[in-house]
Amino acid sequence: MPRPRQTGRHRRPEPAVAPEGAPALVLAVPGAPSAASRGLAEEIISIGRSELPGLDARIGFLEGDDATEFPSLSGVLSAVATERVARAEFARAAGHEVPAPTGPDAVVVPLLAGPDSDLLRRMRQALMDSSAAAELADVLGPHPLLAEGLHVRLSEAGLARADRARLFTVTTAADGIVLATTGGEEAVQAAGITGMLLAARLAVPVKAAALDQEGSVAAVAEQLRREGSTLLALAPYLIGPEAADGLLDTACKEADCATAEVLGAYGALGKLAVAQYAAALGIAQDAAAH
Repeated sequence: MPRPRQTGRHRRPEPAVAPEGAPALVLAVPGAPSAASRGLAEEIISIGRSELPGLDARIGFLEGDDATEFPSLSGVLSAVATERVARAEFARAAGHEVPAPTGPDAVVVPLLAGPDSDLLRRMRQALMDSSAAAELADVLGPHPLLAEGLHVRLSEAGLARADRARLFTVTTAADGIVLATTGGEEAVQAAGITGMLLAARLAVPVKAAALDQEGSVAAVAEQLRREGSTLLALAPYLIGPEAADGLLDTACKEADCATAEVLGAYGALGKLAVAQYAAALGIAQDAAAH
């Protein structure tokens, strides 16, 4: 039997619905395409559709090839624009009055936890190379939900105790965390904001380092040890596809510590992707407030 509709102050709010004719959300996946990165992106898109019913969501690979199962970002954007024109022409042929399209054909949401100037530059170029009128949304972080995801991954690896009843006085297996990201100094500074939120959850020092800058992880690990940390853990501030193979293994050896898994298809990423899409369009959407 269907559950009765809740009423009153504890009633769960109904999710917002994508406006009719709203632009597509195109998730831009960096890195070398693979079945794993496609599966991850599909899971994030699935969560996004549940957050905003009616959402037209697609996946475009920054290094994709339209002749394969991994379509390029520019190719997906061009297809979205072509489909939008075709739908309008079909409606007119059927005798419907169709207003002139307004707004972009698509909003591109980078599958990135933090800024990466090189990857974002290439995404902007893909937008220019397509035939679509598209906007590039912000990256997913920094955000408290990413700090929560990092905590979950650390606890899954046995490097931090799970947060109980949302209390911040948590005893951790590690007494110092290296928050490792890619994208250079700008990314390290942005990761530091999420790092402060993670430090509040774990009650241990957290310092950000650059995986793609030689010596950065080792230097941060040494700084933590000088300040009194004896058992370090590496928390990858990464979704996954943006990091080159071997980067994490090298960082663990440099820091001489264990590592948690990347954020991967952590559920909050779908919410954040929709929130950035909604923010780019000025749509009031529940996920943007979480």
